[in-house]
Amino acid sequence: MTISEKNFNKTINFFLALIAIMMIFRKPCTLLIILFAVFNLFYIKKLNFTKQSLVLVLLIASPLILEIVMFWNNDSLLKGLKSLEKYSSLLVFPLFVLGHYQRIQFLKILRYYCITTTIIILFFFLRFVIYFPELIQKYMNGKDLWEMGYSFSNSIGIHAPALNMHLAFVSISALFFVFETFRLKEKWLLKLGYSIIFILSFFFVLFVNTRMALFNALIGFILVFFAEVMRNYSLKKILRTVAVLTITLSAVLFIFVKNNPYMKEKYSSVTFAYMDKVGKLDEIKNPETKVFNALVTRISIWKSGWELAKKNLPFGVGASDGKLELVKYYKQTHQHFLAKYEFPTHNQFLDFLIKFGIVGPLVVLLYIFTIGYLGFDLKNALVFSFFLLFFMSNVTDDFLLRFDGIAFSGLWISIFGSYWLQQKSLLIKSSQSL
Repeated sequence: MTISEKNFNKTINFFLALIAIMMIFRKPCTLLIILFAVFNLFYIKKLNFTKQSLVLVLLIASPLILEIVMFWNNDSLLKGLKSLEKYSSLLVFPLFVLGHYQRIQFLKILRYYCITTTIIILFFFLRFVIYFPELIQKYMNGKDLWEMGYSFSNSIGIHAPALNMHLAFVSISALFFVFETFRLKEKWLLKLGYSIIFILSFFFVLFVNTRMALFNALIGFILVFFAEVMRNYSLKKILRTVAVLTITLSAVLFIFVKNNPYMKEKYSSVTFAYMDKVGKLDEIKNPETKVFNALVTRISIWKSGWELAKKNLPFGVGASDGKLELVKYYKQTHQHFLAKYEFPTHNQFLDFLIKFGIVGPLVVLLYIFTIGYLGFDLKNALVFSFFLLFFMSNVTDDFLLRFDGIAFSGLWISIFGSYWLQQKSLLIKSSQSL
């Protein structure tokens, strides 16, 4: 099949924008990734790699490579293959995104992703209000507010922390585009549009209400502010921008917290309750209602995971057996609450230590800090915000076990890598022309 260079470039970027937007829907997104791979196979001769892009391919594919190298350690061939399949996108994205790095339009893809994802979540929010009035009424009356974000996420078909990780990045990106419209002196309608997208996206982060996503979003706002405002505007405009941004965020926070009193409780007494019961959660009466999402539960899990990992050094228990062995350990140590709900590690570094031994957390560090390096070298607040978002999310959760963490990170690292390669190419051309 023949296709013009212009149409090929448009198709590649359309695919990437659509995959990014559909990332919160596992099955449609998986189909899109397959179609993207098949499309690229038809035009495989168009791929173009440099030494730098090949290094990035290996870095992005490192969790998949680790799975392949350590495949022998799985007790079950079928479960091992199933675990391996989850990481296939870490081959597709680096090959077919970095292989076309000169064609990738980073900001255009991000813009479509940011706007469309916010609109989709707004649609599902309105749907939630209309189709689940009994839940809305219950939450309006201040009952079971702890479950609100999880109920909303479940109505979409995604885990709340995963959804909020996406929404935090959307909100940070929306703020970037707000600043960009002012910097480029765009029409007021465009400025208003991006401001509305930002306010909505931040509201959704609050509505889903997971702690790390909110923390990471606020850190991202600060980074984007310093990068886009401090270096481009006078002191007078900076102070004015700080005032407007502070008032906007404070207003959204005030309205939300006023109607959700549980939020104050969640971020104080609930989070740090029963810290003297680490590893002894069964001594708490009704732990499901009191410490299900508390820090003491996370630390109890980490304590058990660390003990299990130390027993299985240097090679771990195998990729397919990590959670199974952890649940067995809960039972062996008579931690009935943790065993009943089969809690995973909630820490990606610890999870890979259990599965793969000493090399596991090193690969996680290599993978995630690749994003950090790209952001630092580009001096790009968006990329560095993504690094902090994904790093912190994997300290308190394990997103390299899930499609919405593996594909999400693999896609954006590949896009960031393409942008980095473009900038390096421009530097080389400018130095040659001097």
